[in-house]
Amino acid sequence: MKIDYQILEKKIKIKFKNKDLLIKSLTHKSFNKENNNEKIEFLGDRVLGLVIAKKLLEIYPDEKEGILDKKFASLVNKKTCLEIAKKLELQKFILTFNLSYKTKIIEDKVLADSCEALLGAIYLDKGFNIVEKIILDLWSVQIKQSVITQIDAKTKLQEFSLKKFKKLPTYKIISNTGPRHKPLFKVAVKLDNTKFFISKGKSKKEAEQNAAELCLNNIK
Repeated sequence: MKIDYQILEKKIKIKFKNKDLLIKSLTHKSFNKENNNEKIEFLGDRVLGLVIAKKLLEIYPDEKEGILDKKFASLVNKKTCLEIAKKLELQKFILTFNLSYKTKIIEDKVLADSCEALLGAIYLDKGFNIVEKIILDLWSVQIKQSVITQIDAKTKLQEFSLKKFKKLPTYKIISNTGPRHKPLFKVAVKLDNTKFFISKGKSKKEAEQNAAELCLNNIK
């Protein structure tokens, strides 16, 4: 089934001068090993980063670098790129090895990568001003949501400990049980003047977050 790229062009409100560039940005390496979107994705990732970093500095000129970094990471990660890709229905336009157009299932990573590649192609075809306008339009909801940045428990505990004791919290893995595909971690954390607070999680990171939250709740 022939892909109508004009539908996508209408969604992003531009018309490509170089249609081959648009098609290449949506061509996965499984479809064409030589002429695919990997390098354009590399460029698109940097273009997206520059546009978002520039916008965040405009919106939050007095914000701390650490908070800006968290906002930035949440806006340019693969999860957000996947949201934009689905918003644009990119799955309808991506060329993959599976040629059964109606039944093909495209992995989330491929969708997110193709979103970045599309941005790279827009930059090459239209220049920075146009791609900046398109990114800010597509990411408008996510940028508005960035006003509220949820600081995780581990970061909060670290900031509290450094401020009060000039030391980082101490974490210790108590146990790692369960099968490899379904592990269970038990982690303990303490501050300079507290006992160890122990919690569990499906990963070391999750267990540390849970232990940090438990510690925070007890020291307040």
